[in-house]
Amino acid sequence: MDIKGEFFQRDRRLHPPAYTPTYKTSVTRSPKHALLSLQNSLSEVTGPVFGHNEIGPLDNDLIRNYAKTGDPVGERIVVHGRVLDENGRPVPNTLVEIWQANAGGRYRHKKDTYLAPIDPNFGGCGRTLTDENGNYFFRTVKPGPYPWRNYVNSWRPAHIHCSLFGSGFAQRLITQMYFEGDPLIPICPILQTVPDKGALERLIAPLDLNAAIPLDSLAYRFDFVLRGRRSTMFENKLDGN
Repeated sequence: MDIKGEFFQRDRRLHPPAYTPTYKTSVTRSPKHALLSLQNSLSEVTGPVFGHNEIGPLDNDLIRNYAKTGDPVGERIVVHGRVLDENGRPVPNTLVEIWQANAGGRYRHKKDTYLAPIDPNFGGCGRTLTDENGNYFFRTVKPGPYPWRNYVNSWRPAHIHCSLFGSGFAQRLITQMYFEGDPLIPICPILQTVPDKGALERLIAPLDLNAAIPLDSLAYRFDFVLRGRRSTMFENKLDGN
């Protein structure tokens, strides 16, 4: 059914409060005053536009796009899904970017000092465009969990960072994807700040054996819903979906 009209009303109860002391860095980063809503200018909404011809043939294959001497170490997986609007309609030509730690839980970043080794054949980032039906997919290795300085023995569950670009510079949404069955999800101080159980579950990608590659890779499905009552929670849109 093709439903047209205004966006659905935001449900702010789904989003975590900015100030959550159990997530220690939120104490210094949370705003102390009421948020302001700013109207986007026409230039922010309409440009600059990402050039579709800039996507390379290996940009969505993290197993091969940085490899120097062989494949990266780790469990090979496929991550796939769709980008949908609030009425379940596909959103084509959306730039989807991902970045992640390697199989040992180490990012290829100068400020990551975790003792796990850097994988010389894994860059940890990729990008792709959704097709006419809103579909996307990546091939990668499953990231490992890693410790972080929140409280004693705090660990982040395995996750992949995701960024979606729309048709203009100001239309960017950021979130994280987690994996079904990870025992660290219920005890993660960051995820514990999400007050709505359904919103948290929508950040967890279920195993999808129908999309797995036999004798090669398992698969996980993760759909992005941009707005509406069942929208994905985006970390840079905490004031509402």
